[in-house]
Amino acid sequence: MTLAGRIAWDDMILPFQLDRADIRGRVARVDSVLETIIGQHAYPAPVAALVAEATLLTALIGQTVKHNWKLSLQVRGNGAIRMIATDYFAPDVEGEAAQLRAYAAYDEELIARANGIAPYDLIGEGVFGILIDQRLGGEPYQGITPIAGGSLAQCAETYFAQSEQLPTRFALAMGESTVPGDGARWRGGGVMLQHMPKASPFAKQDASGPEGLLAAGDMLDGDDEENWNRALHLLETVEETELVGPQVGAEDLLLRLFHEEAPRVYTAQPVQFGCTCGPEKVIETLSTYSREDISDLITAEGKVTADCQFCGAHYEFDPADLGRDPDATT
Repeated sequence: MTLAGRIAWDDMILPFQLDRADIRGRVARVDSVLETIIGQHAYPAPVAALVAEATLLTALIGQTVKHNWKLSLQVRGNGAIRMIATDYFAPDVEGEAAQLRAYAAYDEELIARANGIAPYDLIGEGVFGILIDQRLGGEPYQGITPIAGGSLAQCAETYFAQSEQLPTRFALAMGESTVPGDGARWRGGGVMLQHMPKASPFAKQDASGPEGLLAAGDMLDGDDEENWNRALHLLETVEETELVGPQVGAEDLLLRLFHEEAPRVYTAQPVQFGCTCGPEKVIETLSTYSREDISDLITAEGKVTADCQFCGAHYEFDPADLGRDPDATT
């Protein structure tokens, strides 16, 4: 594999539509973004795998939000992996790159004792949520469903069925790949299919999804159901090497899978790693702490420190600069 071949598909999301089947979708490839996100943390293998899956899902889902909006995906559980959080920042200007970031919180000792347990099962019971923030003073939207299914992708499918009444299916592949002369690198690729929303959604009386929740097939009938099932059958023929590339380009993949469905592609969206942390935001957060809380954070060197969980940036402040001087008498 040549370096040029790898660069040719790095970090992009390609929206498309299947006109014959009335289905929209996206193809995503993330390479340097995923390598940066996971490379900043010494995650155990099961945690890294779930962070990679959540990041890829966020890229596929986030591409639908408007310019200057933010989409966040959160997974919270009561198991060894307590939380996975991701953010997708849509660009301010069309054509610019969207930004992705992610991190995980976990119990290191429990992970070390979890030999042979699938990464997804380390989450335990909990919730899967998506939050959309307009970042312009509007009210954010949040939807939450229980952790249900055998993967984060299935959790996302259940979320869209239950919260949005949108039949949705994901095919994902991610992992470390060794490039000659470049060592091992994380990369991932995936396809998202979503049936176009109807003015009056149809839903069957009995839900067939995990934990008694709605599934994609519960919202379709007639020609819609037939078209959806045909598209799913075609998607199931995809191979992991096709999903992650780079030998198969995104448009070539769509033609290979869906050429009979009249695929129509739109402008690809570039993505890159990005974090919005900074001294001003840290100070703003610390300004809500009491003087006693600030005192508990002061190091032996007399500084208040903070670290960004997403990018690992380290910040140090003088307590007096925070307006919380522990020696002040008032």
